[in-house]
Amino acid sequence: MAIDTELHAALRRLASTPRLLVALDFDGTLAPLVERAEDARALPASAAAVRVLAGLPHTTTALISGRALDSLRAVADPPADTMLIGSHGAETWTGPDRAPLALTPDQAGLLVRAVAVVERIVAVHAGTRIEFKPAGVVLHTRTAADDIADAAVAAARTELTPLDGVSITDGKRVLEISVIEADKGQGLALLRQAAAATAVFFAGDDVTDEHAQKTLVAGDVGIRIGPGDTAASFSVASPETFTEVLQELATLRAASAPG
Repeated sequence: MAIDTELHAALRRLASTPRLLVALDFDGTLAPLVERAEDARALPASAAAVRVLAGLPHTTTALISGRALDSLRAVADPPADTMLIGSHGAETWTGPDRAPLALTPDQAGLLVRAVAVVERIVAVHAGTRIEFKPAGVVLHTRTAADDIADAAVAAARTELTPLDGVSITDGKRVLEISVIEADKGQGLALLRQAAAATAVFFAGDDVTDEHAQKTLVAGDVGIRIGPGDTAASFSVASPETFTEVLQELATLRAASAPG
């Protein structure tokens, strides 16, 4: 793929910023989407580009994902200093001194009730699956027939809506339920502050990534992977085409990063 002229110019400008934050979604961005979440792996060339960027001066890498942090670490195998945002912003890791996520008693009780709802839905809708998170639960419908998936999501919404304090978010064949109000926009803002970034590169593929895209300001670069309405300035077709963009950013940053 030949990188769009305007995108290449934006990458070149970005690469010379004093402190760069490269924050990336994982599933559908670094890794192609797969039926089983545990089978996802970053494309080798994309993973290599992230490692190059992580090793450059005044450059911070971060992964910002809907996955729980333990799941994200398991599939992404990120460089040691890469900051992590999990569970759409409910979990954060910006260094070894960061306190782990702790729910209040009310949140813990609400999570038990939400889990019970999703367990009931999964038990009667073939092909659906449940994923447990520290602050939430996920209904996966990727392996269910379309009509069953639609019925499962509708049933889950009906039962979960009366639970005051539960946040419900649609993703690509997933329904995310959380007892902590957080999104990737809040997560990206935290990362920007922690990295003292003068500019941000962010890429994602899902509607949940749009919260982060909308926080970008002049001098930042946002990329949407795949089709769909987006606040990002640029779009590419797939994780495979995004690899080339990431490689070019690494090359430009290596050549122009402040010493």
